[in-house]
Amino acid sequence: MSKQDNTRKNRPTKPSTNNFRGRLRFVSLVLAFFVPLVLIARLFQIQIIEGEHYQKSALRQQVSTNVINAQRGTIYDRNMKALARSATVWTIVMNPRNISGDEERELLADTLSELLEVDREKIINQSKREKSQYEVIKTKVEKETADKVLEFVNSNKFTCIDLIEDSKRYYPYGSLASTVIGFTDYENNGAYGIESYYNKVLSGTPGRVTSAKTGWQTDMDFRYQKMYDASDGNSLVLTIDEVIQHSLERNLETAVIEHGIKKRAVGIVMDVNTGEILAMATKGDFDPNNPNVIQDPVKKAKLDEMKKAAEALEESSGEEAAKQAFDDYREALQQAQFEQWSNKCITDPMEPGSVFKIVTASAGLESGTSTVNSNFVCSGAIHVAGWNISCWKTGGHGAQDFKHALMHSCNPAFIMIGQSMGIHTFCNFFDAFGMNEPTGIDLPGEANGVHHEESNMGIVELSSSSFGQTFKVTPIQMVTAVSAAVNGGNLVQPHVVKQILDADNNVVETVQTTVKRQVISEDTSAKIRDMMEGVVSGDTGSGKSAYIPGYRIGGKTGTSEKLDLYDENGVRIVEYGLSFVGVAPIDAPEIAVYVMLDEPTSVGYGSVIAAPIVQSVLKEILPYMGFEPQYSQAELSQMEITVPFVIGEVTHGATSKITLQGLNPEIIGTGSTVIRQVPEGGAKMPRGGKVLLYTEQEENTTVTVPDVIGMAGQLANKTLVNAGLNVRLSGVLADQATDVVVKQDPSPGRTVEEGTVVTISFSNTTPAPSVSSQPVLNIPADANAEEQPKQETEQVQESEPKEEEKEEQETANNKRKGKQTDDEKKTDADGDGVFVSGVN
Repeated sequence: MSKQDNTRKNRPTKPSTNNFRGRLRFVSLVLAFFVPLVLIARLFQIQIIEGEHYQKSALRQQVSTNVINAQRGTIYDRNMKALARSATVWTIVMNPRNISGDEERELLADTLSELLEVDREKIINQSKREKSQYEVIKTKVEKETADKVLEFVNSNKFTCIDLIEDSKRYYPYGSLASTVIGFTDYENNGAYGIESYYNKVLSGTPGRVTSAKTGWQTDMDFRYQKMYDASDGNSLVLTIDEVIQHSLERNLETAVIEHGIKKRAVGIVMDVNTGEILAMATKGDFDPNNPNVIQDPVKKAKLDEMKKAAEALEESSGEEAAKQAFDDYREALQQAQFEQWSNKCITDPMEPGSVFKIVTASAGLESGTSTVNSNFVCSGAIHVAGWNISCWKTGGHGAQDFKHALMHSCNPAFIMIGQSMGIHTFCNFFDAFGMNEPTGIDLPGEANGVHHEESNMGIVELSSSSFGQTFKVTPIQMVTAVSAAVNGGNLVQPHVVKQILDADNNVVETVQTTVKRQVISEDTSAKIRDMMEGVVSGDTGSGKSAYIPGYRIGGKTGTSEKLDLYDENGVRIVEYGLSFVGVAPIDAPEIAVYVMLDEPTSVGYGSVIAAPIVQSVLKEILPYMGFEPQYSQAELSQMEITVPFVIGEVTHGATSKITLQGLNPEIIGTGSTVIRQVPEGGAKMPRGGKVLLYTEQEENTTVTVPDVIGMAGQLANKTLVNAGLNVRLSGVLADQATDVVVKQDPSPGRTVEEGTVVTISFSNTTPAPSVSSQPVLNIPADANAEEQPKQETEQVQESEPKEEEKEEQETANNKRKGKQTDDEKKTDADGDGVFVSGVN
């Protein structure tokens, strides 16, 4: 091979022009195909997948939006008294970009910090945030303060401060019905109670103002603004009656103090025919205007101690120990707040005790396994499958019929009634009366009870359940079941809202009565009503402390023993719940009043402690509801009676004794124990007179006895009552138009204590200036005398007192000396007591 050939062979090969062009064409095709795909994919991600995000971001840059809060609807009681309402307040906002300089900044900080009670440095720092156009200085500013801010802004022609209208929730009656109504949170949303349950109805729809922004992020001219008005919320008319609610709460508050209630007291007043809740209360409770403040003084003191201890640790022991202490404090505070916010009437199941015997009695009669003529023998205990279950009366009740078994609240008798039904029938009626399901009341957080299922119930569980132990129900479940037992047998659904109104107060919706089912017949219901009346008015009834002269009251006592409380060592803690349910008028029931006191520190039964509270509530609300007293002949025959001695007794017990005698007690002072009374125990006075019960050491209130000699009966009575005195009649008063006062004691002009009894004597002489022909009673000056019952006045003898009067006086004297009568030494119980007294 030649040298030239070899050189040619080793020379690099030059690429073909055609190959290069092919490759370039291929790369171009690839780019032309894939680049659009990438771009399309990115556009898809931006416009479709993340479109909403970028749209909002663009709107934030191009448009500013301010919310206009809707006015929250008002909550009224059944008589249109506002229990919760919203008022206009203002939010003070700052636009730092519109501040002209440091001089304006300093003036703003100085003035606004003083007017709004806001830290000055905070305002200075906010004013320097030049990228922001919306800095909230203070919210919920009242009108008076807002007016001062507006005057300051206008006088200085500031453009950096704006006032935005808002609303704030107010509760005019403070803590009244607070656990029922609830409250609103910082953002005006319902929290707890009706405010929460009906939040959507009350809150309405917020409005807004939208404004276009410039490229420099400032608002454009108002022509580029658009306003969307807010729609105010609807209002609610409750079934609650403010007067009845006040009566219930006042009596519960007194009971909490009197009896040292550890786990709060609850009460419900319910229309038995419609399910309307006229009053519902848990004491202690809270002020919805300041819901986070702990109202219980004992709990508040403990929390204050925890906070102080945590602060001390922060200074002395370092950050870690202080952090744990503050965490414990915050946890305890939160728990205390939750407890005071909760509506115990619907959230806390507990053993109902003997009140449940109304259900057992109804079931026994309706099923036909017992009749009103059934007889039971109580020896003080009953043996059931190796367990001795006691009666509250250790000596037993002996032989008794069905009615007296309920009147006596006899445990063994009701065990026999339950056993005669059998497990299946008992469970069917238990379910029918709504004991195994929530009532459906229109309030949040209603709990269900804890009870035995039929499949795991034995003879012991049946026996204990028959008299209201070893299972739990809520107070609202219990009062709803009692209502069904007395209203003809209809289980109605309880509710607290009566009507919904629009912004113009037009009725949008009316809540109708919901009857779930009929659980017993009218005939059985009538028999139950008769028996419940015997509990209160019968000579041996366990609920005598609820008796009110002139009214027909039915009721049932309850003293339930808590069976599931143990200390840290596993030792059972003995605590009780005391309850009473009263129904009136029992011959034609309208209302049921249920009271339950959870863990009282004072010793007693539901018949002794809870029944007088129900009596006090009924005595106050029945006349208000239009029920006038109708006295029996026996009651009328005792119009002049002996004043009981009640010094040293708690106020509810004292007022109950006074009321039972047909007198009107009046508490003077805020103490819980009576330390003085006027008239004194043993004094004679007419039915309807006033007895003043002093609970604190006070100066005696004295009055001057008017001169009523020569006056006719009605005028004399009116004059003395208006002077703050009680009136007792002496002599035969035949006609007030011709019979005039000829003698009075104490004599005219004497200074006596308010409430003193003045005895006036009559004789037929010339007519005196009086136009009434009705008999004289202790009638307030503004009362209508013609509506009072007639009476014949007993002639008072000036001779030796009758034998029974001597005995009454001796009893009063004994009490002053601290002695007990034989009757008082007897235990007045209501039939629960200890569940099990032995085994095998």
